[in-house]
Amino acid sequence: MAKDKTAYVCENCGQESPKWIGKCPACGQWNTFKEIKIAGDNARQTATSAAAKTGMALRTNRTMRLRDISSKDEVRIDMNDAELNRVLGGGLVPGSIILLGGEPGIGKSTLTLQTMLNLPDKRILYISGEESAHQLKMRAERLLSGTKTSGLSGSDFDNLLILCENSLEQIYEQIREEKPELVVIDSIQTISTEDVESSAGSIAQVRECASSLLRFAKTSGVPVILIGHITKEGTLAGPKILEHIVDTVIQFEGDQHHLYRILRSIKNRFGSTSELGIYEMQNTGLRQVSNPSELLLTQDHEGLSGVAISSAIEGVRPFLVETQALVSTAAYGTPQRSATGFDQRRLNMLLAVLEKRVGFKLMQKDVFVNIAGGLRVTDLAIDLSVIAAVLSSNVDTPIESGWCMAGEVGLSGEVRPVNRIEQRIAEAEKLGFQHIIIPKYNLQGLNTKKFSIEIHPVRKVEEALRALFG
Repeated sequence: MAKDKTAYVCENCGQESPKWIGKCPACGQWNTFKEIKIAGDNARQTATSAAAKTGMALRTNRTMRLRDISSKDEVRIDMNDAELNRVLGGGLVPGSIILLGGEPGIGKSTLTLQTMLNLPDKRILYISGEESAHQLKMRAERLLSGTKTSGLSGSDFDNLLILCENSLEQIYEQIREEKPELVVIDSIQTISTEDVESSAGSIAQVRECASSLLRFAKTSGVPVILIGHITKEGTLAGPKILEHIVDTVIQFEGDQHHLYRILRSIKNRFGSTSELGIYEMQNTGLRQVSNPSELLLTQDHEGLSGVAISSAIEGVRPFLVETQALVSTAAYGTPQRSATGFDQRRLNMLLAVLEKRVGFKLMQKDVFVNIAGGLRVTDLAIDLSVIAAVLSSNVDTPIESGWCMAGEVGLSGEVRPVNRIEQRIAEAEKLGFQHIIIPKYNLQGLNTKKFSIEIHPVRKVEEALRALFG
């Protein structure tokens, strides 16, 4: 029997080294190398036959010519959740492995269990390494109390199998007996294998268990959903190679003190990474927010300064977002610049544009910017609304209701064009806005006659501010 070998692995990027190194040559981080034990050849061969242990039908891989490979999309599994389907790229791909991360208590297990309860036609094995079966039953009853089906009596949900286990070998034994069509593991940091002599959650255990589950998913065609922990730095716990192994990484974001939760795709081999799903946390679980614009806008902000509405796009979905700003005289020597849900470096750039190109002196002012609803928006089209909200708060003059805007602001003070302008205008019109400010360049090829909303094209920031404030 071959002896186990020792290696050093970088916690940040997964770089391996035969000896300890102070600075990682791959990512440049210091003191990130940790010692792990690599399983010997016999143990590795045992782990390689992960799917064979389960007794399930294996996929046979053979050499194929590129021209013979079908380019048609694979048949996806409908999750019966429009938000989750959108983030995954249209549904769950058979044989894929998904990693769902999020802070403690944000609702990862709730989202996963709620989704599994909505798949009555799939045989699902839900493996919990953190909670007992009784806790899962109480959560399931709470989730079902707000739906048409209340309670779990009779033959309802016979397809959902619960297993409270931490051993990977025992998990494979149950998979061999039950032959599920979908496997959920909550969480990967609690699973351990006998092939590695370290505690669950260590770099070696997470790495080996994830690699074994990947081989199982690819050879059997059964999709696997892994739930992962988040460190205090906001990154997924475990080695960086965990994110490289999986096909899709989605992150559940939000504040526990707010109602809304954002499901964001960080990596997706089968779809776009710019998609996001929005949920509202309720007593009976998570509710899909199909039209976030109506919920993200304050019902009545008439007469309030420092509020501007922008038409933003994340992925394929347009929505209107409320930008709030507060400008006040600096109480201390150094003025403060703070942004919530918006890039602070970009805020500093926009303030410099206001100072240099428009002539408003904000050097001795504190500036605070917030995106309402707890959203984090990366669309550059909200630049114009940030500038308008800051100026509105600075002069304490509210923006008239019924005005919306979309435009990227350049360093010379010009309003640069944005993509998919028709969708932005249509969303503003649908929600009852009468005026929208857009970049003048976006007028090319735009049929303005089909919109009833009044369109105001502008080239510079001064023109947009003149249209808003006269």
